[in-house]
Amino acid sequence: MSEDCAAHISLPDTRFNRPVAVGNFHDRFPAMNREKLALAAGCAAFFAAVATAQAPSAPVAQPPGFKNLQVFPKDITREQLIGNMKFFAQSLGVRCVHCHVGEEGKPMSTFNFASDAKKEKLIARKMLAMVHRINGEDFGVKDSKEAKVTCYTCHRGSTKPLTAIPEQPAAPPPPATNTTERGNS
Repeated sequence: MSEDCAAHISLPDTRFNRPVAVGNFHDRFPAMNREKLALAAGCAAFFAAVATAQAPSAPVAQPPGFKNLQVFPKDITREQLIGNMKFFAQSLGVRCVHCHVGEEGKPMSTFNFASDAKKEKLIARKMLAMVHRINGEDFGVKDSKEAKVTCYTCHRGSTKPLTAIPEQPAAPPPPATNTTERGNS
């Protein structure tokens, strides 16, 4: 081997000073082996990419489950629960403190949402069961997105369901007619 194709490893112990072949890649691997090596490297890279892409990601930390859910599914997301609560509030024209233990104007973190101390919350559960029964049994609704009856159907923004057609404003009086004819006095 020529001196220009060798490198020396210099270690403190001179026994290990020997030339190391640096040589040309093409000289050390014939053409057929280079093709196999390139194919194997390509396959390895492909399989590594597929394995990385399919590796399960670390589970996203879920907040602790909600307490005292009796109508909603136990695995309901925070966004779904809050969306439902907002719909109830709008349908009845109320705020959170109508059903939940807490003080208006205080931070939501101070509320006791699990508490059943308010009768309105217990009534709301019964009303929800009624709505689910009507949609399922009377209308054959399987998906809640297709509901025919909701809180708003009866409440229309009021805490008391409307049981009669709202009063219409009194009809305006008919236009006055002139009963006197011209020339008759």
